[in-house]
Order: sequence, then C-alpha cells, then structure tokens
Amino acid sequence: MLPEHTGQFEAHRPRLVRLAYRMLGSRAAAEDMVQEAWLRWQNADPTSVRDPGAFLSRIVTRLCLDEMKSARARRELYVGEWLPEPLLEVTEESVDPDDLTLTLMLALERLSPLERAAFLLHDVFGLPLDEVARTLGRQAPAVRQLAARARRHVQSARPRFPVAREEGDRLAHAFFTATNSGDLDTLKALLAESVVVHSDGGG
Repeated sequence: MLPEHTGQFEAHRPRLVRLAYRMLGSRAAAEDMVQEAWLRWQNADPTSVRDPGAFLSRIVTRLCLDEMKSARARRELYVGEWLPEPLLEVTEESVDPDDLTLTLMLALERLSPLERAAFLLHDVFGLPLDEVARTLGRQAPAVRQLAARARRHVQSARPRFPVAREEGDRLAHAFFTATNSGDLDTLKALLAESVVVHSDGGG
C-alpha cells in the first residue's frame, strides 16, 4: 500500500462517514462500512481508478444498501420507535445545514433504500446523475425518478415553521431548566398543546 494511496482514502474518509451515517442512521454502522471500504480500497489497483472520491462513494453506497436490507429486517422485530443516533460534527460549507438535521434523518428513514441513496448522492453530496446511476446499477432516467420521489417526500416532511438557531437554543435551555427544577407551570408555558414527544427507549 503506497502512502499516497492511503492519503487519498483518508482525504475522503470524513465524507464517506457522513454518507454512510445518512444512509444507516448509526455512527457505529457507518464506521463499519467505511472500514470495509478501506479493505476494498487496499485491494484496488490505483492506476485503474480515475476518480477516487466517486469510486469510494460507490463502494460505501453499495455496502450500505446491503446493510439496510438486513437492518430493516431486524427493525421489524424491534419494540418501540426507532430514531437515528445523533451525530455531532463540523459541517462542510458545501453541505447545507438543513441536510444535517434529525428531521431530515427521520424523513430519509421513510424512503426506500434506493430512493435514499439517489437523494443523498445527487442532492446532498452533488454527484452527477450518471455517476449515481452507475453506483446504483440503474439507468439514468430511473435514478432521476428515484431522486425526484425522494425529494418530494423529504420536502413534505420539512418543518412548517422555520426557527432561528438562537430561538431554538433559548427554548431548549428554558425547557431543561424547567424540567430540572420541577417547575411544571413554566414547562407547560413552553409547550404547545399539539406538541408530541418521540423517544427511542431501546425497545
């Protein structure tokens, strides 16, 4: 393994982890997929890879699609509601902050594996449509339809009212203060009657 070959992989690793995490909703599973991609990258002929980023994205996407098939089967036996693991990270300027929200992760969970892959690769990570088609083993028109359907589902799941980060931080601080102090009146004043709490208690 040449040092430059290793360097190429490490340069793409953060992006690959983000892709795998958004596909699977689990940081541990994402790291596993990227590690498996590393093993395959070691066996690849560097002279035959024109675009390492696209090549590695293709590997990770296909690994995640295989993992999602078994993960969905396991969740059929899960008692309770499944929520994606939170992921704290420093975002790239090229990634819209809206693409990093829990709301988006929940919306992605309702997509089919292929819809999720098409949306993430094309809309979030900016891969050309023909590269997405090669990655998914589909024709470009079919992938365009997958991405369009996914986009509609994601847009329909967006919050109805935008909330500034400062306002969200203020409400979160007030909420935790009220819960820690046991001040129910203050807590009730913060919550609308229509608020619903979702939690993943491990089944």
